[in-house]
Amino acid sequence: MTSATDTVPRPERAGRPRALARNTPRTGRRGPGRPRVGRSGRLAFVLLTAPTLIGLGIFKYVAIGWSLLLSLSDARGTIALGDWVGLDNYRTLLSDHDFRGSLLQILLFTAFIVPVTFAASLGLALLVHRIRRGRALLRTTFLIPAAVSYVAASLLWKMCLFNGLPTGIANLIGGWFGAEPVAWLQSSSPPLYWVVLVTLRLWLQVGFYMVLFLSGLQAIPKELYEAAALDGATGRRLLTGITLPLLRNTSVAVLMLLFIAAFQAFDEFYNLFSSGLSGTGTAPVRTPLVHLYNTAMGSQNYGLGSAGAFVLTALIVGVTLIQGRLTGFGRSGE
Repeated sequence: MTSATDTVPRPERAGRPRALARNTPRTGRRGPGRPRVGRSGRLAFVLLTAPTLIGLGIFKYVAIGWSLLLSLSDARGTIALGDWVGLDNYRTLLSDHDFRGSLLQILLFTAFIVPVTFAASLGLALLVHRIRRGRALLRTTFLIPAAVSYVAASLLWKMCLFNGLPTGIANLIGGWFGAEPVAWLQSSSPPLYWVVLVTLRLWLQVGFYMVLFLSGLQAIPKELYEAAALDGATGRRLLTGITLPLLRNTSVAVLMLLFIAAFQAFDEFYNLFSSGLSGTGTAPVRTPLVHLYNTAMGSQNYGLGSAGAFVLTALIVGVTLIQGRLTGFGRSGE
């Protein structure tokens, strides 16, 4: 005889069949598609990232912290800490007539070079974007100067293009039109050295920012231009109604990069006016970085030079934040 318990099927757990219960992973277990990272994987990750992290820690963050401590000490001819002077280095630097003059010069330089570089890069990008054949070749050609070292370009401008000799390229071209040879870097009335500085920076930077504008132009949907053309919009109306508004984020980013690069100007100013190991004491124009370099490396006053580095950093950060605030850079929905 069979009992009742043998004939009556045993009920499954409510709403959960056995097969499904066996295949469902328990809470806390690693599900399918999530491979387990073993000890060898963690070791490989540590070995790959450790050199970078150690390099950043020693040569960047430790150096920044040490420089901050140096700016609070009287470090003359040594980078050792100990003779603490507090904020005296900052007070001395801000009361220095030469340093304040360098800040004024870099502000004037920034106020001129930023809009000129911006306009030249945008105009060149618009021209290249309209070309259908050979666009890649033109883009590469204009981008090549961005890969040239500022030091090498400065020496090229100084020794070949604007060397002040009748055989210099600039004077040679001017001679074709009856102009007399000009000592470009030595002429202070009028200050023709600004022509050398501006043309050098434009040659080095315009191609890079042109590529940034080109990427922004290529991201604009062509359907917008086609729809506007059907409404009769052409030329200037397309530029002001579609192109420039949709290039807003790219334009703000380019302006921010231009401001930072202008305040950090050093290589061309130092190499154009330097006469070898004697430094740039007779340079007609000196940027804050050139002044701080001469203070730290020439006068061996590392405390004052470190204080100037933090003052200049604070100035760059402040200008960047103000620009971001005014332009709404990074806001959602912009």
